[in-house]
Amino acid sequence: MIKGKKILAIIPARGGSKGVLRKNIRELAGKPLIAWSIEEAKKSKYIDRLILSSDDAEIISVAKTWGCEVPFVRPSELAIDATPGMEPVFHAMEKVPGFDIIVLLQPTSPLRNVEDIDGTIERCLENDSNACVSLAEVEQSPFWMYTLAPNCEMKPIMEKDNNFVRRQDLPKVYTLNGAVYVAKSEWLLEKKSFVTEETLGYIMPQDRSLDIDTEFDLKLAELMIQKNYNKT
Repeated sequence: MIKGKKILAIIPARGGSKGVLRKNIRELAGKPLIAWSIEEAKKSKYIDRLILSSDDAEIISVAKTWGCEVPFVRPSELAIDATPGMEPVFHAMEKVPGFDIIVLLQPTSPLRNVEDIDGTIERCLENDSNACVSLAEVEQSPFWMYTLAPNCEMKPIMEKDNNFVRRQDLPKVYTLNGAVYVAKSEWLLEKKSFVTEETLGYIMPQDRSLDIDTEFDLKLAELMIQKNYNKT
């Protein structure tokens, strides 16, 4: 709880991952991928209740083993590739009502830590904002990106004032890193998205912003975790 607001955190994890089979429970540095998110969420100063939304019995069993509550099984129609991303969130809010703030934690962000979770929550509430999401600075700036016409003519993506000569002169640009989404419940039900023109950003370092989507990502995460372990 923060500023008198009750907070529900949701970890969505369906069973039908395609890029990496059984991704959410694949072993990463000695424990299932989903366990990294569960452990950090449980350290939060503000989260009142942490739940899993899943259709998959094995994922549910693993999540329970690592201390995550599973108050319902997600319907199969909300666990297919074509399911809109927000529908499992709204379903969870319906099944577990009574919370002022919703926090969405994707299980594919294993390097995100409790500082990132609580920092995003604090930014949202301390600024009396309706929503705040985590971001990471991009390495490849869109100010130096182009599309290519059929005749191979280059067209800049950013049309205005795109005459930067040095990389150091480029404006900083950020992307959603998928790690933390925070929003007021009533506002979220109205807007149907965490990201609107009202949403604030919370910057996370790139080394905690890796989103697991491929086998290469898993190997990279393993190396990064091992590097951090060796430092400590």
